[in-house]
Amino acid sequence: MKEYTSASKYSNSKGCVVTIGTFDGVHIGHKAILRRLVESARVQYLDSVLLTFFPHPRMVLQGDKNLRLLNTISEKKELIEATGVDHFVVHPFTKEFSRLTAVEYVRDILVNQLNAKKIIIGYDHRFGRNRTADISDLREFGETYAFEVEEISAQELDEVAVSSTKIRNALHIGDIATANKYLGYHFMLNGSIVSGKGIGKTLNYPTANLQIGAHYKLIPPKGVYLVRAKISHRWVYGLTSIGTNPTVGGTEQTIETFLMDFDDDLYHQNLCIEFITHIRDEETFNSTEELIQAIERDEKFARNFLASYDPTLIQKS
Repeated sequence: MKEYTSASKYSNSKGCVVTIGTFDGVHIGHKAILRRLVESARVQYLDSVLLTFFPHPRMVLQGDKNLRLLNTISEKKELIEATGVDHFVVHPFTKEFSRLTAVEYVRDILVNQLNAKKIIIGYDHRFGRNRTADISDLREFGETYAFEVEEISAQELDEVAVSSTKIRNALHIGDIATANKYLGYHFMLNGSIVSGKGIGKTLNYPTANLQIGAHYKLIPPKGVYLVRAKISHRWVYGLTSIGTNPTVGGTEQTIETFLMDFDDDLYHQNLCIEFITHIRDEETFNSTEELIQAIERDEKFARNFLASYDPTLIQKS
């Protein structure tokens, strides 16, 4: 799959099939649209194109600095690539871009730059300045500019009964199981391993301190989670603590992961952790001895949980 940082950088003389949206999470509802996109492009011997926008429109138009997204751009790219899409276009969303009229957007972006021969969209798709245009307008533009329009019906999408907002809401309360069910994969955090204070080593539970580069990435609430990470072509399970380490006087939030049955050096490497389930909320203990006992209980819970855990059930959902 090829990636482009603007629609103007994409070029295709034979034309393509396009779908459009933010696709935050690339969840099971999104995948239904992407399957249709890839299938339609294959039948018509055209390339498949996903047109998305960054930053998120709410960040630009509403100044929503608190909006947190399910995926970074790199995570989204990896998830979309797995669906078989040929081209991934991330067009800059600016206030100037938002002021394009519907006809300017269709003519200049979809037709002149992408050379769309078919557009596949969800039933509630709106576009153009102030989002005033809808599917009927798009069909009229299709007659003018010679492209086909296919709408994914409300019934088809409602059968999935999932949205990025529902997934964000589940993650905000630490409901990992529901989020994973709707995503169709494990919610993940990607980052680089940086040096911490080394407190975990003193407790006999050394941790990898994860630094997330994207400020807009959603972080689950404070607590302890069972996670997995793929290291050297094998899955390693562990405990991730999100919080400030109040028992030892911490004040800044950290994301620290103890990997079970693993003792290699991870410093200065990139790491992806996938969340399996929430174990408990962050607690303040009266002593480090109580803290160690709590971590031992967390590890026991994790190992018991994993004894009957089947990670492929998420992908099959």
